[in-house]
Amino acid sequence: MLRPIKIFDTTLRDGEQSPGCSMNTKEKLEVALQLEKLGVDVIEAGFAISSQGDFEAIQLISSEVKSSTICSLARAVKKDIEAAAEAIKKAQLKRIHTFIATSPIHMEFKLKMTPQEVLEQAVSSVKYAKSFVSDVEFSCEDAGRSDREFLVSVFESVIQAGATTINVPDTVGYLSPDEFGGLIAYLMQRVRGIENIVVSVHCHNDLGLATANALAGVSNGASQIECTINGIGERAGNTALEEVVMALKVRESMYQASTRIITKEIMKTSKLVSHITGSFVQPNKAIVGANAFAHESGIHQDGMLKQKRTYEIMDAEMIGLNRNELVLGKHSGRHAFSERIKEMGYVLSQEALAQAFVKFKELADSKKEILTEDLEALLFENQEKEEKIYTLKRVSVMTGNKRQPKAKVKLSKQGEIITGEGVGAGAVDAIYKTINHLIDEEFELVDYTIQAITGGTDALGDVTVRIKEKDRIFTGRGSATDILVASTRAYLKAINKLLMARKQKRLKADL
Repeated sequence: MLRPIKIFDTTLRDGEQSPGCSMNTKEKLEVALQLEKLGVDVIEAGFAISSQGDFEAIQLISSEVKSSTICSLARAVKKDIEAAAEAIKKAQLKRIHTFIATSPIHMEFKLKMTPQEVLEQAVSSVKYAKSFVSDVEFSCEDAGRSDREFLVSVFESVIQAGATTINVPDTVGYLSPDEFGGLIAYLMQRVRGIENIVVSVHCHNDLGLATANALAGVSNGASQIECTINGIGERAGNTALEEVVMALKVRESMYQASTRIITKEIMKTSKLVSHITGSFVQPNKAIVGANAFAHESGIHQDGMLKQKRTYEIMDAEMIGLNRNELVLGKHSGRHAFSERIKEMGYVLSQEALAQAFVKFKELADSKKEILTEDLEALLFENQEKEEKIYTLKRVSVMTGNKRQPKAKVKLSKQGEIITGEGVGAGAVDAIYKTINHLIDEEFELVDYTIQAITGGTDALGDVTVRIKEKDRIFTGRGSATDILVASTRAYLKAINKLLMARKQKRLKADL
């Protein structure tokens, strides 16, 4: 019988802490609902005390998600635990995840506490969290560099205090798989009461070992993996959900363990998170990268034609990729379009379907063949319902190798039409400077990225823009067959997010 492994997804908490990967409340809910559809056991929806936005997002997710446990992170202090408890109050399944650092370097320099003080605070925090919910998780931050005997003392004490899950984080991605697996085995043998609770692992990818370490943890007795979609997270990121899930699936006979993840939802979830955060997935990324199921070498192609298992250890269809897809074009009708959307796993209302079909026809007029990636980009753009202050009406650029680029931009400012012209070092620079002049603001552009969604000269161009105000980064993403149009849409989306955040901040200040 296979041992069940819980999947604890922290995309909305640890993943969102990646620079430029912040999400607004609506985007977090969209990701949470997809994580529920994916079959995630626990969704760490945020860090309730960290901001009003996080608190409200956790509240909303708690109200909407039904089949996954909703969790909020909290430091081992009363005010954090109270905020977490309040934020998850409406969840059908709820968990408080509290933590304190236990490594010598963290206790001395960050906490300025003795080991005994840390132990006492860990116990009191678990007891306090237990007064609000029955499901309490406790983490020893930087467990990977903590004294093993001290870890045993802390974990035994919090289990006695009521913790139902203990988490062992390799917070800085320092350990090797042998070391991390050995640590889990040591704890399984030494911690009294550990057989009655869930043992969790949380690995970071600073040395590229997060997936290997998480699997080593499972091999040595862990029954929960903490991970993120696409492996996003602080610094080099976290254990990638898609990697550990498919490793357990493909090597089931080795690990003798399984998850309840619906693997056919993996690709859709990956693309949704990538689109919302503006964080592109590298082509050679395991499982979800564009090249993960591509074969260029003649030897590989020959083997694949004879028997695909010669070079593929899993089917692309397992993660939701459809290789035998129907290619759509400008002569495709509404029925064919609707069927293709259903095959991709999307359920749209009649109104949304009609709007998407109009956009599809517009795209088909400029692109010969419409592939799955094109449709997904179209759907993502069509589904975005964020409030807009500025809307693009028209953009054009006069440019060439012997002239300075000159842009003309027409915007709608909540119904009022404004137009302007400007020059720049390049076409995109001219557009952005013209928009800045129209809005009468200067925005700090910290990142501008272009990616072709499919091949060919008529491919949809996907542009991600990140702009910064103080310590916050706002991401905008736009797609079009014309890269200048895509660049303009992306920039305006980022600006709209920034301006709406300002507006909400002023409204809250007035309350």
